Amino acid sequence: MLMNELEWRGNIQDMTDAEGIARFLGTRGNGVYAGFDPTAESLHVGNLLVLTTLVRMQRCGLRPIFLLGGATGMIGDPSGKDVERQLIDTTTVAAQAEMIGGQIEAFVRRNTGTAPVLRNNYHWFKDINTMEFLRDVGKHFSVNAMLNKESVRGRIDREGEGISYTEFSYMLLQSFDFLHLFREEGCRMQIGGSDQWGNITSGIDLIRRAAGGRAFGITLPLLTTASGRKFGKSEGNAVFLNAEKTPVYHFHQFWLNTEDRDAIRFLKLFTFLDRTVIAELEAAVEERPHLREAQRRLADEVTCMVHGRTALDAVVGAAQALFGDGDLRAVDMAALRGAVSAAPSLVLGHGVPTDLCSLLVGLGMAQSRGQARRDAQGGGVYVNNRRVRDAAFVPTDADFLDGEMLIVRKGRKIHGVVSRARAA
Repeated sequence: MLMNELEWRGNIQDMTDAEGIARFLGTRGNGVYAGFDPTAESLHVGNLLVLTTLVRMQRCGLRPIFLLGGATGMIGDPSGKDVERQLIDTTTVAAQAEMIGGQIEAFVRRNTGTAPVLRNNYHWFKDINTMEFLRDVGKHFSVNAMLNKESVRGRIDREGEGISYTEFSYMLLQSFDFLHLFREEGCRMQIGGSDQWGNITSGIDLIRRAAGGRAFGITLPLLTTASGRKFGKSEGNAVFLNAEKTPVYHFHQFWLNTEDRDAIRFLKLFTFLDRTVIAELEAAVEERPHLREAQRRLADEVTCMVHGRTALDAVVGAAQALFGDGDLRAVDMAALRGAVSAAPSLVLGHGVPTDLCSLLVGLGMAQSRGQARRDAQGGGVYVNNRRVRDAAFVPTDADFLDGEMLIVRKGRKIHGVVSRARAA
């Protein structure tokens, strides 16, 4: 039963009607939706819980609708925000909606084998008359009730901030989305993050008042790590699903670095592994935590779900080569570049010394030429995974991988990247 599955996995924070929702989830073909406002060029791992939950519902027979906020993205949802969003122009929102739609389609096709039902609320909002909207929709909303919603009250109570009428009206727009999908697509459930509770319940109330219908809502938990860090942040930066913004290697590493206390929880929430497999991995965490089997499976599963098997194999191969003795020339170069994108780098120009000592100092891997010489002579320095003891070693054209890149390693984990300036 899908309801039991969602509860076991920890997918449900709040719901509007437990008995009604249990029956709804047990009926094949029922429509459920979640919205994705295109306020950036890419979704991030914070969006992945909603995406995965919709796909899980689809795999159990429901009909999920992935709603792009081509209209609402131009307004900005105040939920969970301390300050007013910067407004985005129409052209930018449209371009970002197209990019995010492509990400959603790739994810759904990869994990269900079918195309998603994608909608964009700009298509119905662009033709709505303001007077008609205020008369037909606005009349169903009490300002007093809106002021009591957490997303609004939190901003009003914040000294010196407040909320604009633009963002205050967002609740009406999202509620109308639900009403429109109810009328046009027979959709009777909305899911979203825990900060969406006010918007979801407002939509349910609008459906009851304007259409005499019954609808349901579920919110998903707001995730933090066991240590209290906000989920989805890696060294202060969001972890994006777009490989150009977060290289696949670093995406894989983000999940690989999951704490033991979070590994099983994240396996339940973010993968489609069954209870038996997850129970085995839970036992592995307790009995063999040093092997990090759960984290490796988590990283492999989610990377494959988002980027595909070929990309996963490439980054695993790059990691094995970087931290072992593998042949770097046999590694996928794009994956290798992603793997070392955060490493110290040095660009060689005309007349720049290229002996090994100079490279180590230039990369910040040695404080002086003397230390660099001792490190090399002690056998702790590698160039493209080949140990180099000669401190006077000067790389030749043949040493540069793909004609562009030299990987310098000190010990097992400290890497540096040497590249050559391109000819003008």
